[in-house]
Amino acid sequence: MNTYTALLATALLSFSCIGSAETPDASEAPRYQGEHLVLPTSYREWIYLTSGFDMSYSAAAMPGHHMFDNVFVAPSAYRAFLATGTWPDKTLLVLEARGAKDKGSINKHGNFQGEEVMGREVHVKDESRGGWSFFQFDDKGVGSRVPQTEACYSCHQSHAAVDTTFVQFYPTLLPIARDKGTLSSSYEP
Repeated sequence: MNTYTALLATALLSFSCIGSAETPDASEAPRYQGEHLVLPTSYREWIYLTSGFDMSYSAAAMPGHHMFDNVFVAPSAYRAFLATGTWPDKTLLVLEARGAKDKGSINKHGNFQGEEVMGREVHVKDESRGGWSFFQFDDKGVGSRVPQTEACYSCHQSHAAVDTTFVQFYPTLLPIARDKGTLSSSYEP
């Protein structure tokens, strides 16, 4: 292979990588049944962003009840965020809630996640359907859109670090958003 061919191959490879990082793969795009969002069956194989423990938007705690929240994002949307510091259209962020347990096997102190999934929510960016939306899922994996009048929309608009998403709780992505200059003006560290 001559030098020109090698440079051309490198340029094409770089271009194809950049292009794939900016647009989610079709297999990772939102799928709908009418107005309902279908839960991606492979989301547990996606990029893990973070876990929260007993996080709440209100000061009131739920005594005697502890919960882990795990957040996953499609790999192509993750790569796009790494490249740009923001989420591309068709991004899906899956939040999976599991009850916390403190007794089991050899555990003597602390908490671990239980097997039962207590709930699932998806934050989806779909410009063809009005931008960012929240969906709550039933046991059959079909999500109903949360009405725009619910507080989650205004809370995310007012407090999210990047593009109505709580990147401030994603320790590997917050520095990227800071470096790319994509932090929201309303975000307060």
